[in-house]
Amino acid sequence: MNIKENWINYIHNLQDRICAALEAEDGKATFREDLWQRAEGGGGKTRVIANGNVFEKGGVNTSVVFGDVTDPMRHQLKINGKSWFACGLSLVLHPVNPFVPTVHCNYRMFEVYDESGALADRWFGGGTDLTPYYLFKEDAKHFHQTYKDACDAFDPGFYAGFKKECDNYFVNWHRSQERRGIGGIFYDHQRPSAEKDVQFWFNFGKTCGDAFLTAYLPIVQQRKQLPYTAAHKHWQEIRRGRYVEFNLVHDRGTLFGLKTNGRIESILMSLPPTVRFEYNYQPQPGSDEDQLLQACLHPVDWV
Repeated sequence: MNIKENWINYIHNLQDRICAALEAEDGKATFREDLWQRAEGGGGKTRVIANGNVFEKGGVNTSVVFGDVTDPMRHQLKINGKSWFACGLSLVLHPVNPFVPTVHCNYRMFEVYDESGALADRWFGGGTDLTPYYLFKEDAKHFHQTYKDACDAFDPGFYAGFKKECDNYFVNWHRSQERRGIGGIFYDHQRPSAEKDVQFWFNFGKTCGDAFLTAYLPIVQQRKQLPYTAAHKHWQEIRRGRYVEFNLVHDRGTLFGLKTNGRIESILMSLPPTVRFEYNYQPQPGSDEDQLLQACLHPVDWV
């Protein structure tokens, strides 16, 4: 099998493994699957979980899509060629308990072909980032250490670079450069080279994808039973509003989906079920809520 088929198989297997583990962790809700087709080519499997013991709303999506390069893709996404192919997994989980963080991850491969159908370009991208509502430093360290270990197995310079890229991508620039959360790793447009060939980047994406459950589930297990109040839930919804702002204003994945006539329910699956927008809401200085906000305004080196 070629690299494309291998990647498709890996992404579907990862979806199955993650969904099974999350259902076991929740103990109540199960994933509902929607198979969808895209008129221009390809389709995907959208799996959504809702109203569970642990997960208020979440989705684990895979897509295998292709088509002709359109003018909006050329101008806005800087993609040149005759046709394209993309395959990836995208995941977002919004927990019930405000002490359990929201999490996002996405791993993908993209190919562009010339007029003759020959491969003209190929790149890999991905990342996993954590959006807590309350800051537990040991959770932040565990999450970041898991991804540092994954990165270090391939290149000792990866973690520092990809952490910085994450800190500088998930940013609400219109809010004093406030980060969406406490980051993780993020990389994009990683093209195979003589030194780091296509198998290298395939294996790296696979290792990072496989690290997701190791990074996230221990945090869920540690926090899901903590008692919380209406005030904690209020703050969670304020912060979810920031999540919505980033996804609708800045996120390149959302933009790509909208520009390529993607399935709108799958694209907007990442949005939380309830959010709160209050005029000029400010947490009390020095409070637990403010501590989280400061970590979003000033990224921390956790490991």
